Amino acid sequence: MSRGDGLVGDESENESAHRDSVSGSTKAERDAVSVSTTASEDTASASVTAWVDLVSPSHPFLFDGLVESLSDLRVKTTVREKTETVALARQLGFDFEVRGRDFDNPHLRKVGIPLRTAQLAADTPEADVSLSSRNAMCVLASKARGIPSIHFTDNDITAYADGLWAEELYNWLEARATYTVVPEAFDVGELEKHGASPASVYTYSGYKEDIYVADFDPDPTFTDRLPFEQYVVVRPEALDAAYVDEASSLVPRILDGVTDAGYNVVYLPRGRGDRGYAAGYDDKRVHVPDGAYDGLQLAAHSRCVLTGSGTMAREAACMGKPAVSFFPNTPLSVDQQMVEEGRILHSRNPDEIADYVAGLDADDARLDRSRSKRVREEVAELTDRLVRRATR
Repeated sequence: MSRGDGLVGDESENESAHRDSVSGSTKAERDAVSVSTTASEDTASASVTAWVDLVSPSHPFLFDGLVESLSDLRVKTTVREKTETVALARQLGFDFEVRGRDFDNPHLRKVGIPLRTAQLAADTPEADVSLSSRNAMCVLASKARGIPSIHFTDNDITAYADGLWAEELYNWLEARATYTVVPEAFDVGELEKHGASPASVYTYSGYKEDIYVADFDPDPTFTDRLPFEQYVVVRPEALDAAYVDEASSLVPRILDGVTDAGYNVVYLPRGRGDRGYAAGYDDKRVHVPDGAYDGLQLAAHSRCVLTGSGTMAREAACMGKPAVSFFPNTPLSVDQQMVEEGRILHSRNPDEIADYVAGLDADDARLDRSRSKRVREEVAELTDRLVRRATR
């Protein structure tokens, strides 16, 4: 249904032994917290209004998957203009207002974040609690308006790269959230060093991508809109990001390698000067979409997903699909865990990447979402309880 002011979800609140863990607390302490709050949480209003702020392309999928699993939640949504975010929010049925935009120019982007934060604080949707992901803007606006915030993140790049003052500042701002929810693989020390209380940090087993992969249904007609049936997906690095220290992209060599191996490619430029990497290829071999495609559908029907950042690789891996990350730095903790589990290949060697893709067969690309369903249930139960705890 549309994510407007209507009720979303009808599941009853449900206690489970595995539902969450409080970073830095013993199991006995967590059980005591659960027992002491259950009664008051049960007396909370049956219907709570949540403000959901979507600022990146993966967020419509994340919160679409999450809010459908929460009990008696009214949702008000704001969206930032950033690449495909608005189009995907509309495609998934969110009823939303556009607030602010991202900028291609890195200097303007630094100005855009505080500007949008001020806009949100000045005109905040009426809500009992806010939900956001990797989004200091929503966290700060919520704090300014006295709204409890539940913040999701899996980005701990500052644990592996030095000199990222902008990222450190952003993490400090995110640590102001009332509650922060992170995967077990996440280095919680990155939050605690910026002032987050250990008792405010909750962990879950799995990955944030599991939350929306869990109920994903492949569209058997999806490839009808493509010029081919069989393909791999390629998305470039974010070379202008503060944590990237590479001057040039691997994409030209990767495109050469996978096309030489006989694969067609759906190429997804970030819109910051990297569209030209596909110039010179026939569209029937390297297809660049004119509009937004559903990234999950692209991954589900592909032979492999190759990306210079993490989200699309994790989405594919959570589906059980082959995934390659050519992220130009030490990967995040969640990506390192996926590499250790054999779910993702991380490499900056174009020949190794081409050999890996050439060696795949159809059995490697079968979908499996059973584990994701268990993760989504755990995160939904945890979030439902945090919403009621924040609004009691």
